[in-house]
Amino acid sequence: MSKLVAFAAIQGAYEIVTRVEGIYEKALEKYGPEQKLAFPNTAYYLPIIYSLLGIPVTDMATAGKALKVARKLLPAHVQNFNHLPYLGPLLDAGMAALFAEEVLEAIRYFEQPDFYTLGEECDPASGKIWLGAADDTILRKRGVEFVDGSAPGFAAIVGAAPNAEIAKEIAEEYQRRSLYVFMAGNRMGTTFTEQLIEVGVQVGWNTRLVPFSPDISGAVFALGFANRAAMAFGGVKPGDYKKNLLYNKDRVFAFVNAFGEVNAEWAANAAGCVNWGFPTIADTDIPEILPTGVCTYEHVVGNIPHSEMVQKSVEVRGLKTIVTKVDIPLSYGAAFEGERVRKDDLFVEFGGKKQATELVEMAEMDEIEDNKIVVIGKEMDDVKKGDKLDLGIYVQVAGRKFQPDFEPILERQIHHLINYAQGVMHIGQRDISWIRLGQPAVEKGFKVRHIGQILHDMFHKEFGSILDKVQVTLYTDPKDVKAFTEKARAMYKARDSRVENMTDENEEIFYSCTLCQSFAPSHVCVVSPERTGLCGAYNWMDCKASFEINPTGPNQPIEKGECLDPKLGMWKGCNDFVAKASRGKISQYNFYSIVYEPMTTCGCCECIAALLPGCNGVMTVHRDYTGETPCGMKFTTLAGVMGGGQSSPGFVGHSKYNIIQRKYIAGDGGIKRMVWMPKSLKEELREGLLRRGEEVGVPDLIDKICDETIAIDEASVYEYLQKVGHPAVEMDPIVG
Repeated sequence: MSKLVAFAAIQGAYEIVTRVEGIYEKALEKYGPEQKLAFPNTAYYLPIIYSLLGIPVTDMATAGKALKVARKLLPAHVQNFNHLPYLGPLLDAGMAALFAEEVLEAIRYFEQPDFYTLGEECDPASGKIWLGAADDTILRKRGVEFVDGSAPGFAAIVGAAPNAEIAKEIAEEYQRRSLYVFMAGNRMGTTFTEQLIEVGVQVGWNTRLVPFSPDISGAVFALGFANRAAMAFGGVKPGDYKKNLLYNKDRVFAFVNAFGEVNAEWAANAAGCVNWGFPTIADTDIPEILPTGVCTYEHVVGNIPHSEMVQKSVEVRGLKTIVTKVDIPLSYGAAFEGERVRKDDLFVEFGGKKQATELVEMAEMDEIEDNKIVVIGKEMDDVKKGDKLDLGIYVQVAGRKFQPDFEPILERQIHHLINYAQGVMHIGQRDISWIRLGQPAVEKGFKVRHIGQILHDMFHKEFGSILDKVQVTLYTDPKDVKAFTEKARAMYKARDSRVENMTDENEEIFYSCTLCQSFAPSHVCVVSPERTGLCGAYNWMDCKASFEINPTGPNQPIEKGECLDPKLGMWKGCNDFVAKASRGKISQYNFYSIVYEPMTTCGCCECIAALLPGCNGVMTVHRDYTGETPCGMKFTTLAGVMGGGQSSPGFVGHSKYNIIQRKYIAGDGGIKRMVWMPKSLKEELREGLLRRGEEVGVPDLIDKICDETIAIDEASVYEYLQKVGHPAVEMDPIVG
């Protein structure tokens, strides 16, 4: 290892720690030791410090403890003679720099409260570019993508490219590979983020191009996100630094791209990233660290041409990415899914105030022709800017292994698959779809028929094991769309009734889902007709289709076997599978109980229910709600306690839809035990809650369920329950 790189990194760490100590002392004198310190809306305090040291930094006093650790970590300066080229001191120096920078950013949050924008989206027009630390709602939402593999990793970019066009090419290549890009730092006052904005690239969490900060200290937000993923999804305990760093090396595929001259402070940050197994790839001729020690391959690689930067980065990190190819004139990938086509960029839209309907239907092999795409009505050549049109998307699928039950599975994919095209926005499903085409997409040659081409190509790619032919008909004439919509609605109704009438008792096969084990090794979902997957993405039909498509995948059939407890929902076959799949960590659990041996939970859950003993009932909260709850914990705190595949009596993760399924906590009294949930969740499930209330003999149950507009503490919730006559008040004790 070069003496020069060691000198630079260690010198940079000294500079960072010393500078932050000075800023800290001034702030301490001005605000006092009780001044609160925090990254907004997170249960993980300052996550690098919390995860690695176990110190929950809550105020200036506790921040001082972290800075003392940083100072102690600083190694001796590199000597001219007898220099030992060991990696250890370099790693310590990098970690010291990161601890100090995290304190620096926390101080910035209260000294410059308007510097960072809260939420997922930027507003370049108003100058609100920098997003700072991701809150826990974003972590849960985006972290799932790292769990299910739709986001294979992230590139942390520091500095700026030589020009905006190069920045755009690199960013879009990462998007095509479905990677996130986290941006911090500047090159002589210019940032990679501002370069992207200059050439019209949308930035924000929704496009996976995330502008954390214009300063190098913003790199702590990227590393903090990785450490929070380990705690939230992997069950790694705060303070277990070894397990956290190894978890990130093995499971979070990330790397740093440094654009511009690497000064001492950048070198310190690069050294810090090596602790995580995250290498640095630079475009300048910097001293390299090539032998393997912590990272999978090289640690620091320099002088990489911009045209090779993306490919070299994924190679050095040992990351496998796939660029999806579809026969359309646009870039295509999951990272474009969150892109918005706004009014100023809009060329034409389908649906919205017009009708847009989608339907996938099984056909016989001799009825359709593969890759036949027909447009009936106007094509883009007949459309002018600003037009609003009706649209019908009719996909006919044939295959020897295809079944009618698979139709809605493929139909649900239409939303994502169309959205993956750059410059195309899709909202809604079924008969409430809405598609917008941006002017740049149309100028590149995108037409209505390309919607059909996307579906043909991607259905074959994703579902090729169960289908042989895909034919797509696209209607744009209003009278054709009207007739097609009537047919589609009749099919929707028939499907819904078929699924709604399925019961756990009448099916002998349930399905596993171990998708999240990549992040939560002991978590095992078992999906039954009346117990959807806790992430909300998989129901019994989905798992059945998934197994047919990928027989060795995460959704395996389970013979439920002997029923050990019909009330609580326990079967011998399920227990045997869970014990094996969790590697002995979990021996058994109940499907229908929150009180007695509930299902395991991981950080991907849509909702978490908690027992409220004083109310003789339960509450639930979904991850989009960031406020207080009657159990005394926000969703983020609950997820931190529950995550990692634990079975915790009194708490259980579940999907939103599961709340209105007949078996929801049936072993504890069912839906009549629901005493509190956020108002937004009540409104989202209103139709289902009304139906379930009728079924259990309490037609006004939805109005008797308390929400945050009424009370957020358990005693006040109970007062409300008594006032409105909630059934839980008169039921037998939930814990007996």
